[in-house]
Amino acid sequence: MKPPKVVFACASCGSQSPKWLGRCPDCGEWNTFVEERAASAVAPPAQARLGGDGARLYADVDTATAPRITTGISEFDRVLGGGLVPGSLVLLGGEPGIGKSTLLLQAAAQFAAAAGPVLYCSGEESAHQIKRRGERLGVADVPLHLLAETCVEKLLEEVERVRPALLIVDSIQTVFSLKLPSAPGSVGQVRQAATDLLFAAKGRNLPTILVGHVTKDGNLAGPKVLEHVVDTVLYFEGEQHHAHRVIRAVKNRFGAVSELGVFEMTGTGLRPVPNPSQLFLAERPANVPGSAVLCTIEGSRPILVEVQALVSTAAYGPARRTANGLDLARVSMLLAVLDKRVGLHLATDDVFVNVAGGVTVEEPAADLAVAAAVASSLRNRPLREHTVVFGEVGLAGEVRATSQAALRLREAAQLGFRRCVLPDGNVAASDVPPDFEIVGVRSVAEALDELM
Repeated sequence: MKPPKVVFACASCGSQSPKWLGRCPDCGEWNTFVEERAASAVAPPAQARLGGDGARLYADVDTATAPRITTGISEFDRVLGGGLVPGSLVLLGGEPGIGKSTLLLQAAAQFAAAAGPVLYCSGEESAHQIKRRGERLGVADVPLHLLAETCVEKLLEEVERVRPALLIVDSIQTVFSLKLPSAPGSVGQVRQAATDLLFAAKGRNLPTILVGHVTKDGNLAGPKVLEHVVDTVLYFEGEQHHAHRVIRAVKNRFGAVSELGVFEMTGTGLRPVPNPSQLFLAERPANVPGSAVLCTIEGSRPILVEVQALVSTAAYGPARRTANGLDLARVSMLLAVLDKRVGLHLATDDVFVNVAGGVTVEEPAADLAVAAAVASSLRNRPLREHTVVFGEVGLAGEVRATSQAALRLREAAQLGFRRCVLPDGNVAASDVPPDFEIVGVRSVAEALDELM
């Protein structure tokens, strides 16, 4: 009998090679090739098609789509773009214990009560374990079907029998296909299972949510093709020692990317937070040096967060630079600008920068808030009260305009702030109440004079 053919597949991108390689030639990752047995070529079934019967003229394509279906959780719907699209395939990733299963069980219960039966398939927990969590969350008697199964063929048989309005698979790394001899979680199995579920979702117009594991680097485990197959990729983030959780969309074919949904973890499950700014500023101390309020934009939502900085003399060796919730390279650049353009000598000082509450801010509009917090801590002088700040800082020390300034200012005014220091290029586009003061600045030095 001829032995099965052996191939080596990259666990990062799915690239295959007849022999083991230390570095993947496609994605450049090291030590990611794993051994797999190649499956024999099998003709795809005739029903595994995503489109219609053939090519159609562009003008003849009907763009009328079915309305979105709400999950019953407002923050979850916001990240999805307004709700679930029929036939969409959503991938939700996050660290272990962050609350992915809790969120999906709550969404499944509310979806079942409003839209129809839901099939919740778990490859990691039994039906009794899921039921115990549901009792803690207060899940009522709704048409929610629980299935403990890891074989994708048997899962699709249950889909045909139950005919649910929503399918949830927890998780894609535990599901395997009988078409491949490799173990669940391998590159081939993840790719095959995701493809089978994609055909099922599109063919039956069935919205499907997949749970994905993440690596120690915080990226979704499995081949990169998994993220290309799905329609939407969501990341469930949060600190284990904080009560709030954040869902961030990094890919969405039916809505805006970088959209943010905020939840609070309670004893009875996850509770949506309609006003995250109040949550993140609830414990902000008053008149303390090194604290600045930033109005950032996450997707289409303005959020006010506190940027903290601590500058102290480096008495124990070389100066340290630490950043939590911000890009460390960006913070180092801002420190160099403060040194060269403003005259704040920080070469011999330890600088610690933090976004309070465990929030991650990625947009460049946070530059001016970071610079203000560092200067405030160095001079030991608090910033002016009831003042928010935003703006991008260039290498020449100039303050550049940012997007959606009017939206940021309205959010600040609604939360009781009465003054904002912003780029001079955004002053003309601002629309705020008459008692709200706007100060436009052209450089970092000018901004620090206005703030302190």
